[in-house]
Amino acid sequence: MSEGIIPVIAAVLALAVGCGLGFLIRSYAVQDRIKKQQQRAGQLLEKAEKKASESILAAKDEALKIRNQAEKELERRRAALRREEERLQQRREKVDHRQERLEQREQVLNKHQSALDKQRNQVEQLRQERMATLERLAELSREEAKQELLEAVEEKARRDMARVIRRVEAEAKEEADTRAREIITYAIQRMASEQVAELTVSTVALPSDDMKGRIIGRGGRNIRAFEKAAGVDVVVDDTPEAVTISCFDPIRREVARRAMERLVVDGRIHPARIEKIIADNCKEVERIVRDEGERATYDAGVPGLHLEIIKLLGRLKFRTSYGQNQHAHAIESAKLAGMIAEELGANAEVARAGGLLHDIGKAVDFETEGTHARIGAEICRRYGVPEAVVHCIESHHHEVEQNSIEAVIVEVADAISGARPGARRESLELYLKRIHALEEIASSFKGVAESYAIQAGREIRIIVRPDEVDDLATIRLSKDIASKLEESMEYPGQIKVTVIREVRAEEFAK
Repeated sequence: MSEGIIPVIAAVLALAVGCGLGFLIRSYAVQDRIKKQQQRAGQLLEKAEKKASESILAAKDEALKIRNQAEKELERRRAALRREEERLQQRREKVDHRQERLEQREQVLNKHQSALDKQRNQVEQLRQERMATLERLAELSREEAKQELLEAVEEKARRDMARVIRRVEAEAKEEADTRAREIITYAIQRMASEQVAELTVSTVALPSDDMKGRIIGRGGRNIRAFEKAAGVDVVVDDTPEAVTISCFDPIRREVARRAMERLVVDGRIHPARIEKIIADNCKEVERIVRDEGERATYDAGVPGLHLEIIKLLGRLKFRTSYGQNQHAHAIESAKLAGMIAEELGANAEVARAGGLLHDIGKAVDFETEGTHARIGAEICRRYGVPEAVVHCIESHHHEVEQNSIEAVIVEVADAISGARPGARRESLELYLKRIHALEEIASSFKGVAESYAIQAGREIRIIVRPDEVDDLATIRLSKDIASKLEESMEYPGQIKVTVIREVRAEEFAK
């Protein structure tokens, strides 16, 4: 037993010795590590202290530098303030000096003003004394003398104005007449054509007077059926071998004329045949109206018109005015207006359209109240015709004031086409009425002694009383009479107004 305990005790002792040695070794290692860490901490602390001291020194240097810069800036600003104070002081001295000079000048001006006031009072007193002396010598008051002076100046100005007006009018007329003659002559020469006045007489020739009985029919049934179907009046009178068709509508009159001619040629005249022939001719005339309207737009160079406008243009084929065919007149006016517009640099398209459509109201003027110019303008406006063209239509007889050169051109083209020799005829009764109206208008003005319409109404000569109308008044009188004629009358072309003032002195030798 004792032998088994000894190894155990030895093992225990060995374990104890090993633990003690391990503890001592570990303690030594720990102490050695602590020392190293203390040394490292000391080094780090030394480095930190060194770096902190360097940072403090750098901060001190930077602060010193900033302080020096601030002191320099402060010194600079102080110097600038001193200079500004010196400048302000100098300006203050200048202002004070100027103020003293102004005060001195004001004193001098006050003295001069006092002297001027005194002189003004003396001058006013002298003027009043002189005016009183003048009024006493002239036996006129100031207002009366002023009125006489104004009247004299006005009379002189009027005479000077009349001379200037005559000179300017003569120069303008000479240049305008020359240029106008060139343009109008050129346009007329290009549009030279024969003119034949047409008579609106719907007369149907008969092979014999026996045909009149067949036209009338038994108990008048044929003529009644014809008048009812065609809407016209058939006049069967003593005219040999002819019957007359009367109607205010030119289209219906044309249809009736064509139907009557076919019935006369055919010889079969009875109510049923009459109605069929008239219906056939209505369609034929409608086709002619359409074709003539399209031809007018093509010849005049005015495309793009509404179909209803084209039909109305075709209706003008059967409409005349003073014997002139309105269809040909419209085409001719369009061409003339286009030529004149091109010569003057105006809008030729508007002028041509205005010339073609200016009398389109005559196609329906017997159906609608109003003048053909206003009727035509309303129709064209309804069917989308441009407003510039509509204005040419409604103003070509001055029912509306003209505000474009194209409107004036259309009026001129209308007058040229209507004034061609042979283009229009005028009944004796209308001619006498127009001549009488011209003389009445001229004689209605004060100071007119006699008036004579000459050259078929193209010129009117007025003789005035010289004791009532002076030279200046003759100019005004001619303008007033011309304006009155434009407002109150309608006429083709133009009317020349000539005012004559003649002074005669008579004495007898005894």
